[in-house]
Amino acid sequence: MDDVSRELRRQCLLVSHASGHGHLPTCFSIIEMLRALYAVMRHDPGQPDAPWRDIFILSKGHAALAHYVVLAQQKYFSFESLSSFGGFASRFGCHADRLKVPGVEWSTGSLGHGLSAALGFALGIKLKGEERRVFVLIGDGESNEGSIWEALQVAAARQLNNLVLMLDLNQSQSRCLPLLQPEQKFVSMGWQVQTLDGHNMGELTSALQAPRPALSPLALICHTGKGYGCASMLNDMFAWHRRSPNAEELQQLMRELDNA
Repeated sequence: MDDVSRELRRQCLLVSHASGHGHLPTCFSIIEMLRALYAVMRHDPGQPDAPWRDIFILSKGHAALAHYVVLAQQKYFSFESLSSFGGFASRFGCHADRLKVPGVEWSTGSLGHGLSAALGFALGIKLKGEERRVFVLIGDGESNEGSIWEALQVAAARQLNNLVLMLDLNQSQSRCLPLLQPEQKFVSMGWQVQTLDGHNMGELTSALQAPRPALSPLALICHTGKGYGCASMLNDMFAWHRRSPNAEELQQLMRELDNA
């Protein structure tokens, strides 16, 4: 793990500890994916609404804290402003609000809706003939929602080669309804598919930058660890699903992160 990814996870730990909020394991599984996206996307922190910008939607909205720290690293706002995370009247809710947070394109809530929203953005952009791309990050848990599979079919039928989906395959549904053989499923829906190590910045950025000659959307199946970087969370991800660390746990997690 490089220093940037380590520091972003440190910020998540500090904010979660101070606020008492945050889904840390699912946040830790997508840090590199978010970093790669913002390295490749066309965007400008000084003009969050620039008409030429690419669009990113975090469909698994309970990982909002990870999105916030990456936006802060990109200078959309300061890390210090995240001290209000999850607080009364804070603009930084546990689910992001597009009307309150610069850089957030879609307000999240019920899982499984982000891909449908991204489909709408991508179709509208294509109909207007604009050279912009739409990126959406979904989780394996929300992939049990029927709306995901309906949107996959529509995107392929409309040949939306300006749409890129990243699947965070962190095995969060291993005790319920795991998503088996996602590559074959996406191919059967008419998508281009590439399987990656979701924590490898080189693989992620190369896949996102690769030319797109085919008239079909692209799915990147990203294998990740839920809680990646901290052995305590990685080895007991369900116990950490919806809790923040106390002072003693914070120090332990920081030590594990330093050694990752």
